[in-house]
Amino acid sequence: MTGEPVVLARGVRMSYGDTEVLRGVDFSVAPGEVSCVIGPSGSGKSTFLRCVNGLEPVLGGSLRVLGEEVGHTLRDGKYHPWTPKRFAEFRTKIGMVFQRFNLFAHQSALDNVACAPIHVAGMPGDQARELAMEHLARVGLADHAHKRPHQLSGGQQQRVAIARALAMSPTLMLFDEPTSALDPELVDEVLEVMKKLALDGMTMVVVTHEIGFAREVGDTLTFFDEGVVVEQGPPADLLAASKHPRTKAFLSSVL
Repeated sequence: MTGEPVVLARGVRMSYGDTEVLRGVDFSVAPGEVSCVIGPSGSGKSTFLRCVNGLEPVLGGSLRVLGEEVGHTLRDGKYHPWTPKRFAEFRTKIGMVFQRFNLFAHQSALDNVACAPIHVAGMPGDQARELAMEHLARVGLADHAHKRPHQLSGGQQQRVAIARALAMSPTLMLFDEPTSALDPELVDEVLEVMKKLALDGMTMVVVTHEIGFAREVGDTLTFFDEGVVVEQGPPADLLAASKHPRTKAFLSSVL
């Protein structure tokens, strides 16, 4: 894992009104790394992911993603804010999978996956649908391509959402608690797809409560609390011998 970090945050701050959600986050992800993030509800994990994807503004510090300072460009000695079009271009390089699947209910799985290549990348319909079939096969859903979301289980819908994100050939994949809305028996099928992505070398940031996944697949494990990174390191080290009392207290409640 060499080269410039895919994500490099230094002192990142973000607020909702008077509530400071991120209070100086330092965080980095190397190319090909699987970075797992854990922490209690409200600790800033999801907000940080949204900042990485440009969905929330960084109000302080520095956040570089894929070699660019998110939200503005330095030109002629001045910072120029990104336009909505520039943000949209930036997000084509990043796949994001949310807790909820956010599929179009009136479209088939195939059309849900083909939608972005057609409408964002301008790909011809036939080519986009061929690509969509390839990605549905990649997540084990080729036989369900023509089903609508209501005909699929929650785990299948989340796998369609992953295929949809992959269809834009992202450099970075972000997962925000991708199994939290699933029944327990459906969790493994989604985690297996994510494990395959990791084996393929995809750079991933995974906010998760699946400690077993973090231990098995993660290259790094980061514990967030109250808007800061409390502790970070190899998953085996952090889970077996965390140094910070807050980390220890959290892990004792989830392990």
